[in-house]
Amino acid sequence: MPKNNLASMKPLNLSALCLGVALLLPFASRAAEDAPTKPAATAPAPAKNVLPDSPDEAWAMVQKSLRPPAPPSDWNERAPTPAEQEAYRKVVATAAGVSADQAREFQKRFPTHAQAASAKTLERQALAAAVQLGDESRRAALEAAGGAPKAEAPPATTEFDKKVQAVIQEVREKAGDDPTLLAKTLIPRLRDLKKEFPDRPELDNLLLQCAQLMEGTPEALAIIKEIEASKTDPQIKQMAATMRKKAESVGKPVSLAFTAVDGRKVDVLDLKGKVVLIDFWATWCGPCVQELPNVKRAYEQLHPQGFEIVGISFDQDEDKLKSFVSKKEMPWVQYFDGKGWGNKYAQEFGISSIPAMWLLDKKGVLRYPSARGPALEARIRELLAEK
Repeated sequence: MPKNNLASMKPLNLSALCLGVALLLPFASRAAEDAPTKPAATAPAPAKNVLPDSPDEAWAMVQKSLRPPAPPSDWNERAPTPAEQEAYRKVVATAAGVSADQAREFQKRFPTHAQAASAKTLERQALAAAVQLGDESRRAALEAAGGAPKAEAPPATTEFDKKVQAVIQEVREKAGDDPTLLAKTLIPRLRDLKKEFPDRPELDNLLLQCAQLMEGTPEALAIIKEIEASKTDPQIKQMAATMRKKAESVGKPVSLAFTAVDGRKVDVLDLKGKVVLIDFWATWCGPCVQELPNVKRAYEQLHPQGFEIVGISFDQDEDKLKSFVSKKEMPWVQYFDGKGWGNKYAQEFGISSIPAMWLLDKKGVLRYPSARGPALEARIRELLAEK
């Protein structure tokens, strides 16, 4: 789950939102992660007209409604509670419903307008987002509208949007599902666009996304440093600075020393000769919990051969952490200071999203900054085989 990464940054403007959708997924589909389900209900009655009488002004209002509400600013400094996450999900679901209502109204009032078909697509996207976020009252309307459309970018409205979306679409068709190839192919095209549109921070945003896709490479670090030193939007510069801390750790020894929640003394320097996974995680992080079976399986199979795990918890409730670790039978050590995103090692290493799983070789050097997923066990075996 991201703290302040590019997927969750406060949108710079409508163009930024459109670009993020084009490269990744519709905004509300991201927020729908782990959304709860609720009993079906009837769709709400249509509200009275809210759009202005001018078709062009009405279309501009529909587009403006697509911007999702920003999460509370203090989430950049602390982990939100489950109740706060649920409350924010409801706010975003409500906003998606409003977008759908406005798109539907636009179609009915301006059926011959050039954007009427686009409004239909936007209505389906917004309704699908609302349902994904747990608002089952919108399901009937979604089905009546034709169901969720295939993921696609909202219509481009400016020459800049059109050019960027065309580049992204072309690159995605060439690169397929290979994220590294996508990034390497997209970067030179984005640089060309920067020559034509030098003052658009959205392009720096996309370049940072490419750097994330190539995490751990010299090319990624070069892009991060370039953007950090540029005159782009301060929020993007701050994200680049955070990413640099993490990127600069690759290929260097990692130093960690603390007393774990169970009282054990931990010093990674004492673990030289072993392969070590440093797992930045939290009990409230859905993707972290989903990754746990892979981690446990690797530990059970490879611990006898010299594999160790050090957990760095972003939790703020120590009792909850201890209970979770006991229930899930996680025998490895856990760091906890109760500061959430502000914890010592998150700040030191620039951890801006979790799970972040660092794999250290027998010399204590960070070799893989993104070791999560099915490849985890193979990478551990690779490092164990080294002399």
